Amino acid sequence: MATQRTDTHPGIATGPAMVDRIMLPADELPRSWYNVLPDLPCPLSPPFSPATGQPVTPDELLRIFPPQLLEQEMSGEREIAIPDEVRDILAMWRPTPLIRARRLERALRTPARIFFKHEGVSPAGSHKPNTAVPQAFYNMKHGIMRLATETGAGQWGSALAWATRMFGMTCRVYMVRVSHDQKPYRRTFMRLFGAEVIPSPSPMTAAGRAILAQDPDSPGSLGIAISEAVEEAAGRADTNYALGSVLNHVLLHQTVIGQEAKRQLAMVGDRPDYIYGCHGGGSNFGGIALPFVPEIVAGERIRAIAVEPESCPSLTRGTFAFDYGDTAKLTPMVRMYTLGHGFMPPASHAGGLRYHGASPLVSALLNAGVIGAEAVPQAEVFSAAELFAHTEGIVPAPESAHAIAAVVRKAVELREEGRAATVLFSLSGHGLFDLGAYDAYLSGTLEDNSFASEAVAAALADLPRVEG
Repeated sequence: MATQRTDTHPGIATGPAMVDRIMLPADELPRSWYNVLPDLPCPLSPPFSPATGQPVTPDELLRIFPPQLLEQEMSGEREIAIPDEVRDILAMWRPTPLIRARRLERALRTPARIFFKHEGVSPAGSHKPNTAVPQAFYNMKHGIMRLATETGAGQWGSALAWATRMFGMTCRVYMVRVSHDQKPYRRTFMRLFGAEVIPSPSPMTAAGRAILAQDPDSPGSLGIAISEAVEEAAGRADTNYALGSVLNHVLLHQTVIGQEAKRQLAMVGDRPDYIYGCHGGGSNFGGIALPFVPEIVAGERIRAIAVEPESCPSLTRGTFAFDYGDTAKLTPMVRMYTLGHGFMPPASHAGGLRYHGASPLVSALLNAGVIGAEAVPQAEVFSAAELFAHTEGIVPAPESAHAIAAVVRKAVELREEGRAATVLFSLSGHGLFDLGAYDAYLSGTLEDNSFASEAVAAALADLPRVEG
């Protein structure tokens, strides 16, 4: 379908330099989140309690989450209203631009029309504030003024540090040790907004001490950092836990991305044939792709593909099974694609997306064949990021560059087939705090990690047994 220009629309910037920057008016910021649960081809399996082995009860989860978020986690309503207080803060940067990557198209000599949703314009530089703001808000309304969380590369920790500051709250962030050491400016950003940043595993929790006893030089993992944050939240009455990915309510909050993209593409008379988002736990991919699920289920020819690293490929090489969300087995067991809760990504993996599992929502959609998944190697990721920076003038977050690598693959494939198509992807954030990884790439010292089959086999051997 050819892109139709409608320059008379007030949201499309005109002039020779900005004709492909598609903006929504501020009053078109979505007023509700889209909940995909009613549109799933089959219902999600319930989470199971690590304490009882039975379906988890609300009382167990209320130890670490406010009731409003638990209601959203299990809601059957297709639309959930965004509170005015949350919209007021989201309006500081939303709606975000949809940009036609015409220079990238020319460099690839492709007939593809490539659009990207630029989430790097948020105050924290990524898509993560879309859920950090409502999570902080609902906890504040419930009387909780302190949050504990984990972060890998630092995007989520940065977002929650900023969001809690917006509501006069405080937070403690357990940051995966290898990222804590590799990405000093992420932790500086968190500290600037008042967060306490702890390298994980740490001696501050029982979970951290147990890991350090086994391996004093452990590089850490998201599973370990989650264990530490959950342990702290469960042990303090004044503290709740906040998660930046995986859970239903987190992906729900991110659907503002896809809702806006739908409207913006309609403004230029287009629709996506392919949708790409990077995938670690599922928040970025879910944000751009979930609002299109009703059309996909109805039979429209739209392919949504989650893109992950070859060295941490939960969707493409993992097992669809019940597993813990953390290493110390403190979180409920959920049915997801997993590499095993004990899996440890290579310390030299610099591209982020280090989680051992995947969102139950994304996992269910993949298992049902509604969406697809693809894995890309680290060298290809940074090569695509370099090309994108050279053509579009934006340094992408390494996480975002996974989606860019898959988009480049598709664009070349379309060129070879002589076929036009519209490709949409989410640029989940900028990479200006990740220049250490880029320096390693440019210096030729960035390792291209392969799939650690033996480590995954060992981790999968420890999957829990769940009846149900």
